[in-house]
Amino acid sequence: MMPETPPDTCPPVAAWSAGAWETFPHGADVGVRGFGPDLSQAFANAAMALTAAITDPEGVAPRQAVAVERQAPSPELLLYDWLNAIIEAMAVEGMVFGRYEVRIEGDRLVGRAFGEPVDVRRHAPAVEAKGATLTELKAGRENGRWVAQCVVDV
Repeated sequence: MMPETPPDTCPPVAAWSAGAWETFPHGADVGVRGFGPDLSQAFANAAMALTAAITDPEGVAPRQAVAVERQAPSPELLLYDWLNAIIEAMAVEGMVFGRYEVRIEGDRLVGRAFGEPVDVRRHAPAVEAKGATLTELKAGRENGRWVAQCVVDV
C-alpha cells in the first residue's frame, strides 16, 4: 500500500450505477459482487459492495485517497489481493471508503480508494470486514458483462 500517491490514469467509477454491485448472504459471512463493462469497473464495484456490507456508501465523504497497487498471476487472485488491500487500509488507517478508481493492465492493478476516517455514530458500521476469502472467488465475463466476486469474512 502506498499512501496518497494517486495513479495518473485511473478512470472514475460511477459508484451509484443501478445494478453495478450487490452483496449476497453466505452463512455467517457476506458475499460481494461487482459488475461492469470491463474488469476494472467490476473490481471497483466489488469494492463498493464491500463498503455496502459495512455501511451506507452514500454517507461516506471522499476526503482522502489511499493508493493501492497489486500484482497477481490471475484475475481472481488480483481481486482477492485488491479487496484485502482495501480491508487492510480500513483497519490500519481507520477509514471507510465510498468511491474507488481502478485500472487493470495484464496482471497489475493500480487503484485508489476515497474515503474518510470512520465516525462510528455517523457511519454506524454493521460489521467489521476481516478479509476476503477464496470462497466463491471469480473474476471474468458472464452474460455479456464482467463480474468480480468473493466471500468476505466478517
